[in-house]
Amino acid sequence: MSGNGLSYSEQGGEAAPEVAQEAATATNPSTPAAFGLFSSDTKKNEDLKQMLESSKDSAKLDAMKRIVGMIAKGKNASELFPAVVKNVASKNIEIKKLVYVYLMRYAEEQQDLALLSISTFQRALKDPNQLIRASALRVLSSIRVPIIVPIMMLAIKEASSDLSPYVRKNAAHAIQKLYSLDPEQKEMLIEVIEKLLKDRSTLVAGSVVMAFEEVCPDRIDLIHKNYRKLCNLLVDVEEWGQVVIIHMLTRYARTQFVSPWKDDELVEEYNENNFYESDEEQKEKDRKVKNTYTMDPDHRLLLRNTKPLLQSRNAAVVMAVAQLYWHLAPKAEAGIVSKSLVRLLRSNREVQYIVLQNIATMSIQRKGMFEPYLKSFYVRSTDPTMIKTLKLEILTNLANEANISTLLREFQTYVKSQDKQFAAATIQAIGRCATNITEVTDTCLNGLVCLLSNRDEIVVAESVVVIKKLLQTQPAHHGEIIKHMAKLLDNITVPVARASILWLIGEYCERVPKIAPDVLRKTAKSFTNEDDLVKLQILNLGAKLYLTNSKQTKLLTQYVLNLGKYDQSYDIRDRTRFIRQLIVPNEKSGALSKYAKKIFLAQKPAPLLESPFKDRDHFQLGTLSHTLNSQVTGYLELSDWPEVAPDPSVRNVDIAESAKEWTGILDKTEKGKPTEKFYSESEEEEDESANTSTSESESSSESEKEDKEAGSSDESSGSSSEESSDSEPDSKESSVKKASRVAAESDSEDIEQKGKGISKERSTSSSSDAESTSSEESSSDLKSESDCKSDSESGRSRSAASSKKEEKTVQDKIAPKKQDVFLLDLDDFCPVTTPVAVPTSAVLSASLTADLEGLSLSSSPVIDQVTTQVSVPTKTHELLHRMSGKGLAAHYCFSRQPSIFGDRMVSVQVTVTNTSDQKIENIHIEEKKLPAGMRMQEFNPIECLEPAGSITVSMGIDFCDSAQTASFQLCTKDDRFNVNIQPPVGELLLPVTMSEKDFKKEQGMLTGMNETSATIAVAPQNSTRLVIIERVVKAANLGVVPSGQDNIHRFAAKTVHSGSLMLVTVELKDSSTAQLVINTEKTVIGSVLLRELKPVLSQG
Repeated sequence: MSGNGLSYSEQGGEAAPEVAQEAATATNPSTPAAFGLFSSDTKKNEDLKQMLESSKDSAKLDAMKRIVGMIAKGKNASELFPAVVKNVASKNIEIKKLVYVYLMRYAEEQQDLALLSISTFQRALKDPNQLIRASALRVLSSIRVPIIVPIMMLAIKEASSDLSPYVRKNAAHAIQKLYSLDPEQKEMLIEVIEKLLKDRSTLVAGSVVMAFEEVCPDRIDLIHKNYRKLCNLLVDVEEWGQVVIIHMLTRYARTQFVSPWKDDELVEEYNENNFYESDEEQKEKDRKVKNTYTMDPDHRLLLRNTKPLLQSRNAAVVMAVAQLYWHLAPKAEAGIVSKSLVRLLRSNREVQYIVLQNIATMSIQRKGMFEPYLKSFYVRSTDPTMIKTLKLEILTNLANEANISTLLREFQTYVKSQDKQFAAATIQAIGRCATNITEVTDTCLNGLVCLLSNRDEIVVAESVVVIKKLLQTQPAHHGEIIKHMAKLLDNITVPVARASILWLIGEYCERVPKIAPDVLRKTAKSFTNEDDLVKLQILNLGAKLYLTNSKQTKLLTQYVLNLGKYDQSYDIRDRTRFIRQLIVPNEKSGALSKYAKKIFLAQKPAPLLESPFKDRDHFQLGTLSHTLNSQVTGYLELSDWPEVAPDPSVRNVDIAESAKEWTGILDKTEKGKPTEKFYSESEEEEDESANTSTSESESSSESEKEDKEAGSSDESSGSSSEESSDSEPDSKESSVKKASRVAAESDSEDIEQKGKGISKERSTSSSSDAESTSSEESSSDLKSESDCKSDSESGRSRSAASSKKEEKTVQDKIAPKKQDVFLLDLDDFCPVTTPVAVPTSAVLSASLTADLEGLSLSSSPVIDQVTTQVSVPTKTHELLHRMSGKGLAAHYCFSRQPSIFGDRMVSVQVTVTNTSDQKIENIHIEEKKLPAGMRMQEFNPIECLEPAGSITVSMGIDFCDSAQTASFQLCTKDDRFNVNIQPPVGELLLPVTMSEKDFKKEQGMLTGMNETSATIAVAPQNSTRLVIIERVVKAANLGVVPSGQDNIHRFAAKTVHSGSLMLVTVELKDSSTAQLVINTEKTVIGSVLLRELKPVLSQG
C-alpha cells in the first residue's frame, strides 16, 4: 500500500511544479534557464515546508510521504529537518511513523536539532503503540552523541522488559549501536543481553544473538542455559536471525563437544571385512568401534534441528547449515548438504559465486560429496568468467580415473572459448589433471603440444608454461617435446612462454646438445630487444652451456655477458656480474667458482600444481574471511575440538523448579489481599504496613522473571499496586491516631523513640516502593500506567482527608502558575506537580524535623517555594584577560539569586576592571551569538571607567536548561572583544525545599528513564554529613532536604528555565563507597550533573 501510494504521490506532487516552472520559463524569455532550473528545487522544498506547517493532517501526511519517497530515491532531504522535527509530537499515528522514519535517516547528520527533541522521544518510549515505542528507540540510538549514552542505556533497559517482542527486538538492535558509541558500557549491556537471551519470542532471538556476537562473543557461559531453547526455536526464527544463530551455535559446539571425526579411520577399518577373519576377532572389532565415540545428545539436537533448514528459500540460511554440517557433523552425514548447495546454483551470479567458492574448498577434502552432481558444474556459455573459473576449479578437484576422459573432452571445448582468461585457466586445469592422475599424463602432454600450434598467443604461452612444469616430472622421456618447443621459439612472442622454453632448453641442455647452442645464437642476436624476463633466461642458458659445452659456446656466452653488462635494467647488470664471477675463472674468483656446475645444474624439485583453494579450509566456511582468503576485522576463529567434553550439565534447565517458584509467588500474592479490620488500631497498622512491603517486594521479584508468564505477572503487579494505594490512607489515619496518643504522654524519650520508629517504618516501605518502581525489569508500559493511577488515587484520598479550611488557606496564599507549553518540552503522560515544601525552622535539627513530619494531621498539598542558599560560592571565571582587553579586564560569577530580568534567566554578575592608565568609555555588549532559543538581557552601558576603577553589573541569560555557550562582544568606545560565558550545570538550578515524604513521592514518579545513578569511591574525609552537604551545595545550587537516616543525604532543586525537578540522593554504603542517584525529567542535565558531582565526593 505504502509503496504504491508513495510512488503515485511522488509523481503527482512533483510533476505539477516542474510543468509550472517550464511554463514560466517559456512565457518569460528574459529569465535565465539556469535560474529556472535551480528555483524549481527551491520552490518544491518550500512547498513541502508549507505543507508540513499546515494545520491539516492530510497535508502533513502527503508531505511526509513525498519526503520519504525522496529519501528512497536517494535524494537529499536534510534541509527539511527543522520542518519535519516539528511534527514529531503529532497525534496522528501515520504522520508520527513517517517522521520517525525520516529522523532515523538524518538524526546522525543533524545531531544538534535531534537533541532538542530528545524529551519527545523519551515520552514516545511510553506510547501505547508498540511501533511508536520501537521507532523512538531506533531514533534515539541513531543520535550518536556521547552525552546521551546514559539516556540510551536506560531506554534499552526499559525496552528490554517491554511487553511487545517487537520493542524488545529493537532494544537488541540498539545494544550494538550503543556499544560502538561507548565500549565502556560493555558490562551493563551484557546484563541486558543475558536477560534478552532468556526471551522465548522468536522475534527477539536472532537480534539478541547478533548483539551477543558483537558485544561479548567470548562469553560462552551465557549460552549454556539457552542452548536447547535456541535449537528448538531455530526453525521459527526469521531467516537472517537463523543465519546469525547457526554461526554462533557452530562456534559454541566446537568448544563443548568432542570431535565426531577422530574415529573415522577405525570405522573404515571395520568396514573392510577380512575373508579369513574369525568370529571372535569380528566381535572384538565391534566392541572397539562401539566404545570409541558416542555423540552427545545436545550435539545431535543441533544437527537434527538444523537439517530442515536445508529446504529454506534463503540462500544464506542454506549456506549457514552447510557450513555447520561441514564443521560439526560426522563425515558420513555431511553429504546431505551437497544437494541443497547444488540447488543454489540456479540463483543469481552473486549467490553462485559464494556457493561455488565454498564447494571448491569442500571438494578438495571430500570429493565423494559432489561426484554425483558432476554435470551441474559444467560451464555454460552465459556464465561470467568468475563463475566459469570456479566451476573449472571444482571439476578439476573432482577428477579421477573414472571420469577423467569425460572431463578432458569437456576441457577441449573450453580451450576454444572466446574468453581467453578462461581458456588459459582450462590449460592450467589440464596440467593439474595430468599431474594428479598419472594414467592420463601422456595424453594431456600430447594434447598440450597440439595446442602449441594454436593461433592464439595466450593459449600457446599458457601451454608452454604448463608443459614446462609437466616435463620436470619426467624429463628423460620427453626429449622430442623439448625439440619441438625449441622450433616454436621463433614464432612465440609472449615473454613468459619464451622464458619457459629457454629455461627448459638450459635445464636439459645435455639432452639436446645440438639444438641448445643454436638457440643461444639466435637469442643473442635479439638480446637487446627482449623482455627482462627473457634476458635473464638467456643469461642462464649461456652460463649452463658455458659449463657443459664451453668449446662451442664460450665466445657466445662472453658476448651475451658483455651485452648484459651495459643493459638499462640493474637486475640484468647484477645477474651478469654474478654469473661472470661464478663461471669465468680469474684471479679474483672465490671458492664458489669451483662449484659453479653444481649450483647451476642442480636437480630441481618438480613443481606442485595445487588448487588455490587448498589453504582456505582454516577459515570458517561461509564467512567473508573465507571468500577473501584473508582474515578480516571481526572474524572469530573456530576453536579446535576439546579432547574431553566439558560438563554437559551446565545446559540443564530445571523447569519444574521454576514453575514451582512461579506458583509460590502467585499464591503469596493472593494471600496478601487486605482483609477486614478486626484487631486493635496499633496491631492493624503493623499488619497493613507489613502487607504493603510484602506485596511490593513480591511485585519486584515477579518483574525479574522471564516474559513467558507475562499475563499473570501483570495481574499480580496490578493487584499489588492497588493494594498499596488502598493501604496508604488507612496507614495515614492510624498514624494520626497513634501520634495523638504519643503526644499525650509525658516522657520525652518515649516521644523521640516512637517518632523515629514511625519515620523508619515509612522510609522502609517508601524505599522498597522506589526500588520496585526503578527496577530495570519491571518497566513495562502497563505497570507504569498502573503506578501512575495508584499515585493519583492515593493523592485524591489524602486531599479529601484534609480539612476544607486548610485547603482554602493554601489556595489563597499561592495561586497556580501558568506554564508555557513548548513543542519540544511537553508534559509527560502522568501529571507531575512541582513539589516544594514550607521552609523549616533553622532551630530544628534535620532528624527531629523528619520525625515531626510523620506526626502531621493532614496531607497538605506541596507548596512551591524557592529558597536561597545561605553560602554562595565565590568562584569567579575569567571573561576577558587584561592583556587581551588592552587594559580592560572582566570576570563573572553566578550569584545564585533569582534574576531581576525574568523568572527563566540565570543571574550573572560581571565585574569590569580598568587596569590601564587611561579611562575607558562606553563599555557595552553587542553582536550576541546565541544558540536557538537562548536569550540574554545585557547590562546598561557603563559610560566611563576611571584608571584602576572597578564596577560590578548584573545581566541575565536564559540558557534553556542546557550548558551551551553564550557568545557575545564586550565593546568599548574604540575596541571590540569576543567573549563567552559557559555555565556549569549546577548553576542552572534553583534550590527547592520539601519534606522527605514529598521527596520520596516525587522520586517514585521519576524512575526508569528519568533516573541516573553511579557508584563512587568516597574519600574518607568526605564521609561526614556536614562535609557532604557543603561539597554538594558548593558544586551545584541545590536545597538540602531533611533526612531521617544518617547515611542518606537528599537534595532538591528545579531548573531555572522549565522548572523541572532535580532530585539528588547520596547514600553512603560504607565508609569508602556511596551511591549517587539523580532523578529528573531533564535526563541530559541529570547525566551531566552526575558527572560533575562524582569528583566532588571522591576527591580529598
